[in-house]
Formats: sequence, structure tokens, C-alpha cells
Amino acid sequence: MAPSKEKKTKSCRLYVKGAILGYQRGLRNQNNNVSLIKIKGVDSKADTDFYLGKKIAYITKGHTPGKNGSKFRVNWGKVARAHGSNGVVRCRFRRNLPPQSIGQRVRVMLYPSRV
Repeated sequence: MAPSKEKKTKSCRLYVKGAILGYQRGLRNQNNNVSLIKIKGVDSKADTDFYLGKKIAYITKGHTPGKNGSKFRVNWGKVARAHGSNGVVRCRFRRNLPPQSIGQRVRVMLYPSRV
């Protein structure tokens, strides 16, 4: 038997995991337009600079398939700026995130590149 010449491709992940902390807020008011996201591995304000402008995907699963036949729905957003000095970023989504999304995961895509 001849050895098969299949090329082993390594799967590469084009996103970094993140967690939704909540909305931008003060003592009495909260701003639902801006969501706070903690990106895994980012622990300082200087580290957040790389992620400014990157796309963010909040993925949920519905009961019925959509137009493309998939049950998964994606709410896209992007990183706007840093929030504080601990690596939290402010993000704006096309549709505001629902309250039940607090504590859930998002994907911080590594595109578009600003290099």
C-alpha cells in the first residue's frame, strides 16, 4: 500500500474568548448602548490597544432556522475603547445586548487588522 499524501492542517482559531460584564453605568443610570467586555489574557490598559476596532460576535441559538438554514444567530459589535485600567473594553453592538447575556461568552475576532 502506498502511503497517503494527505496534508494535515492545523485548525486555527481567529478569535479570543471574552466575557460580558454588563453595561456602562453610573451609580443610578445605566447606558445600554455600551457593553463592558473582559477579554481573556488582557490585564492592562496598554494591552487593550491591540483590540481597538476589532469585531465582536455574540452568538445565540434560536428554535427555528433562519434564512440561511442555521439556528445560530450572531449579534455583531466592535471594540470602541478601554474602560478603566484592568483590561476591560467598551463595545457597541448593532443591537443592544439583552440582559440575560451578562456573564455569557463572546468571541473577539482578530480582524480587522490595524497594522
